[in-house]
Amino acid sequence: MFQINSLTNEIVKLAPKKFSQLGLTERGHLQEWICKMPESLGEELLIIQKEFDGFDDTRERLDLLAMDKQGDLVIIENKLDDSGRDVVWQALKYVSYCSSLSKSQIADIYQAYLNREEQGQDAKERIVEFLGASDFEEVLLNEGVNQRLMFVAAHFRKEVTSTVMWLLESQIRLQCFKATPYQQGEQLFLTLDQIIPTPEEAEFRVGISEKKKEQKNAENSQAHRHKLRKRFWAQTLEAMAKASVKHYQNISPSDDHWLASRSGISGVSYNLIFGMKEVRVEVYMSCSDAEINKAIFDAFIESKTNIEATFGNDLEWQRLNDKKACRIKYAKPIDGYNEENWSAMTVWLVEHFTKLEEAFRPEVEKIKRNR
Repeated sequence: MFQINSLTNEIVKLAPKKFSQLGLTERGHLQEWICKMPESLGEELLIIQKEFDGFDDTRERLDLLAMDKQGDLVIIENKLDDSGRDVVWQALKYVSYCSSLSKSQIADIYQAYLNREEQGQDAKERIVEFLGASDFEEVLLNEGVNQRLMFVAAHFRKEVTSTVMWLLESQIRLQCFKATPYQQGEQLFLTLDQIIPTPEEAEFRVGISEKKKEQKNAENSQAHRHKLRKRFWAQTLEAMAKASVKHYQNISPSDDHWLASRSGISGVSYNLIFGMKEVRVEVYMSCSDAEINKAIFDAFIESKTNIEATFGNDLEWQRLNDKKACRIKYAKPIDGYNEENWSAMTVWLVEHFTKLEEAFRPEVEKIKRNR
């Protein structure tokens, strides 16, 4: 690693250090860094527990338990300056223990973590949001033998790398990350480099894995849900057209659980949501810059009284401070997948979307003028 000196137009080489030389520990430092920024391992991960020891008939505990965007569990083992010789065997035991965890057990494990680390958060809602699903019943978690392993250490012994390479050829999903700390004066730096498999090889393997999973999903109940949604949206869009709702005139039925239309502000949409247990309308702020989303949300909430008076009901205002997006919504609990309810749901969506758009229209125009 090099530090750039812009004054002298030179680069200065930083010497790698050992964690022990810097007084850094596995649990107190490396584990916490990854826990607070799991994307440092090259992808979006949801940490659902740390120091997890909830296994029957054993006192063993794994370092970090996470979930990837496919709903598969990821076991993360950290070993600081040396991987040790038994880390692979240790981690494989953890994978075997986790392979039997059910969806409800995973939610309970994550809820226990949130109760300790982020009180007031709901595990099922966070999982649904992370996976981009409509509700928890739709989510597929920890299917089959798709569990993954991640090893993090400053140095990997030959017996470890040899075993890891063999396991990769046996279709076991794992990665090794080399963690290297640096020091320059009082400042500390860290690099996390994936060394096994190489990023190019990993991308290829992920592509093959995702293809197989897509083929599998096409054969299970998700295919049924997609067809169900398309039929529902076709019925709803027809009702919108009859009610002369212009926002959805050029939108086709989708197999997603949502339909979006433009509000007139870039990155802000009006959404219709079709869920297993609810139907809702919402204003969704999702441009690439989180600060812009928060600013638009704050501008809307300044007129909350007028907006809700025009809408005719109290709305749920979700600034989502720990997320990029913001949401303002109104929902109706209902069995969405019962087709006998569809006529009532469609009527409800037409009525409340019309009210929502009318309530927000003056505020949308005000924001457009001020930008």
